This record gives sequence, structure tokens and C-alpha cells, in this order.
Amino acid sequence: MKNTKKITTGSDYINSLKNRDLKIFLFGEQVEDPTMHPLIRPSMNAVAKTYDLALEAPELASVVSPFTGERVSRFLHVCTQVDDLVLQNKMQRKLGQLTGTCFQRCVGMDAFNALFSVTYEMDEKNGTPYHSRMKGFLTEMHRHNYVVGGAMTDVKGDRSLSP
Repeated sequence: MKNTKKITTGSDYINSLKNRDLKIFLFGEQVEDPTMHPLIRPSMNAVAKTYDLALEAPELASVVSPFTGERVSRFLHVCTQVDDLVLQNKMQRKLGQLTGTCFQRCVGMDAFNALFSVTYEMDEKNGTPYHSRMKGFLTEMHRHNYVVGGAMTDVKGDRSLSP
């Protein structure tokens, strides 16, 4: 990953997307500067707001990383107690009120929580190194306070037929 500076503000996030030599196509046309594209910019602004909220309301939208000892986005946090889940939900509601749109980080957050548990159980059962690798990945994400996204699909049509 080229960006080694920790992303702290919404502006940091937007700047981290510039000059990355990305190949982005939208409706068959290449997007030269995704940070200025009118269809991409609203989602980018919503992600930026996740960083700004962490500064405006740190107890709501950030946590102290158990891996680095520094504050990171709550979207990168693995929940260890009920209060974590309550604050996670309150943060999502607040961001929904502030942005009125998807802020692009919930699936990644949910994946972290699921994978942290599953990799631990796999290693316990099979003697594999997945959990330590997961912790290493989380440490790197916390070190830079990166956005980690996920993807979901909503398959249409008859699923019994092959594509």
C-alpha cells in the first residue's frame, strides 16, 4: 500500500485517493479523477464523514486499538463487550442522520468481527495460523486507520440455473 500516513480526517481520506493510478470505469467511460466525479463523490463524502465523526465524537466513533494503543475508527474495531455493539449501532445511526446515505464501511466492520472469531476457532481446531495472520492484518489496518470494505450480492433470477 503506497499511503503510509495515518488517515485521521475526512480530508486525509479524500487526499489518499488522489494520484493512485486507479483504472475506474463508470457506464463504459474511464473516470480520470474519481474524487471529482458527481456519482462517486457522495459516497466518498460519506466515508470522509466517518473520519470526521471520530474526531468530533471520539467516544462514539473511535476506540483505542488493542494492537497499536492509538485511536482508530470504530469501523475497524472487533467487539469484545456489549457496550461495543451498542456504540457501534449508535455510531451507525448518527452517521445515517448526518449523511443520509450508505457510508460504505459496515460490511467490512461486520466481516472483521466474524473473521476474528472464526479464525480463532479454526486455529484451535486445526492448528492453523489464520488467527495470528488476521491479527497482523488488523494491526496494519489500525496503524494506518484504513477503510476496509466488503461486498454483498443480491442474486437475481433462478438460482437453480447455471450462469
